[in-house]
Amino acid sequence: MKYSEAQQGRVFVIRLEDGEIVHQVIEQFVQEHNIERASLIAVGGADKGSILVTGPEESRTFPSTPMTHELYDAHEITGTGTIFPDDTGKPVLHGHFACGREESTVTGCIRTGVKVWQVMEIILTELLENTASRQLDPHTGFKLLIP
Repeated sequence: MKYSEAQQGRVFVIRLEDGEIVHQVIEQFVQEHNIERASLIAVGGADKGSILVTGPEESRTFPSTPMTHELYDAHEITGTGTIFPDDTGKPVLHGHFACGREESTVTGCIRTGVKVWQVMEIILTELLENTASRQLDPHTGFKLLIP
């Protein structure tokens, strides 16, 4: 385990609107508000056509080939994520959503495009006094969090 300490900064209450792409809107918001690091929670709806990364095709093969799942209709969501700068200094959202409809739920990473269905509520908490960032790991090919 590796870790670092941070202090809580500003807290934002955000409502995303129908058709917005979650990671794009949140990354734009943090750039406009000079937020480098943050955590977030989300509730709301994900629209038909949203795509989640649901795992690698093979768990121990690198580079990995991601599996994706496209939502076939509107789904209720709950999710969480973190924002840290990547190796270029750009704040990047890493978020996972559980998306349910009737008795079926799929969970995955939202980086390939989750579209808001009607409304999504985000509570974003800025993290201060911290230098954590995402750096490229040559073995996995992932930009891993370096606390």
